[in-house]
Amino acid sequence: MKRRIFIATAFASALAPVALSAQKPVPPPSFKAEKCYGISKVGKNDCASTGNNSCGGTSKVNGDPKAWIYVPQGYCERIVGGSKTPK
Repeated sequence: MKRRIFIATAFASALAPVALSAQKPVPPPSFKAEKCYGISKVGKNDCASTGNNSCGGTSKVNGDPKAWIYVPQGYCERIVGGSKTPK
C-alpha cells in the first residue's frame, strides 16, 4: 500500500509543472500585435476574457468567442469570425 502511494505521489509531482505551465498567459510577441477573439482552435488560445477559461491553451471549443490569440496588428478584422472584442 505504501509503495502505491509513493508511486502516485511521484507521478503527480512529475506532472505538476506541466499542469501549471498551461495556466500562464502567453507573453506578448516581438511584433506589433492585437488580440483577436473567436478564431482559436481547441487548446491553442493565448488567453481568454474573464470567466471563460484560465489562460493559454485551455480553450474547450473551436472559435470560442471569448478566447483570443495574438495576430499581427490590422489582421484581426480581415479574418472570418475574428473580432477585437469578446462576444
